[in-house]
Amino acid sequence: MKAVGYRQSLPISEPESLLDFIAPQPVPGPRDLLVEIRAIAVNPVDGKVRLRAQPPAGQTAILGWDAAGVVKATGSECTLFKPGDEVWYAGDVTRPGCNSELHLVDERIVGRKPRSLDFAQAAALPLTSLTAWEMLFERLGIATGKQPHGQSLLIIGAAGGVGSILTQLAARLTALTVIGTASRPESREWVLQNGAHHVIDHSLPLSEELKRLGLPRVTHVAALTQTDKHWDQIVECLEPQSHLCLIDDPPSIDVKLLKKKSIALHWELMFTRSMFQTSDMIAQHHFLNEVSALVDAGILRTTFAEHFGRICAGNLKKAQALIESGRSRGKIVLEGF
Repeated sequence: MKAVGYRQSLPISEPESLLDFIAPQPVPGPRDLLVEIRAIAVNPVDGKVRLRAQPPAGQTAILGWDAAGVVKATGSECTLFKPGDEVWYAGDVTRPGCNSELHLVDERIVGRKPRSLDFAQAAALPLTSLTAWEMLFERLGIATGKQPHGQSLLIIGAAGGVGSILTQLAARLTALTVIGTASRPESREWVLQNGAHHVIDHSLPLSEELKRLGLPRVTHVAALTQTDKHWDQIVECLEPQSHLCLIDDPPSIDVKLLKKKSIALHWELMFTRSMFQTSDMIAQHHFLNEVSALVDAGILRTTFAEHFGRICAGNLKKAQALIESGRSRGKIVLEGF
């Protein structure tokens, strides 16, 4: 089968940072689906794994953790799907990624693809939807419903992949006052379209931006990017006894600054359930089905932003380079081999 992978951990600008190659067809285990990949999306995790995980000598590692496709075969213990079903998922970072014609994935972390979206539009959503859903409802403990409770959420990096869906979930399913950050006019407009009540500029002091709009301190912060750069301002913006959740990897933060206000610190990684085969691993199957239903009901929209053509090394290099530049908006999708 056709696939895209890497043999050495190299900067994306290097010619051999990603390579087209032929891989053997995978054989499903008992709980695996064999999925014919129709479209994939690119995420920051692709670059992180490429640079941090050197493949064993002579082997080619496959990246990719956002897919939409069709079930081709099922393992002996599968009960949730059958051949011919259209599915979407983010996968498991401890297994080969989905940048290949055929892919294996445990059915417990797979959902039904929204009927209202084509494969490219659908591929933009799984990883970010799972991250945003777990962050908002599990880590931060926000309740669904529109009953006012005086809570607010500041989303740092609201125009990115996770920020785009988190903004929608928070604005449309909860009573939170949603404040997104964006520094460019086009990003600001994107965040407003996703439902944010306010947008502030993260290139300026966040606390001053909130004051400029006459907004009080917030009860929750979702720090999605450059947490270390904004750390002091995040602490300043938060109310006492409030909640902060991170998804990035800040090199150094002084968590002692949280003590004075008794701020609760949470971390979100949507791969945790599959990585550790947790007893509630199937929760991601249910989350993806809920998001699918919300999309088909017109409550959530795809965060698809750019189509980079077919799935090949050249196009994936361009996509990863744009994401690593920090200037991407929404999700970059590739489709077909």
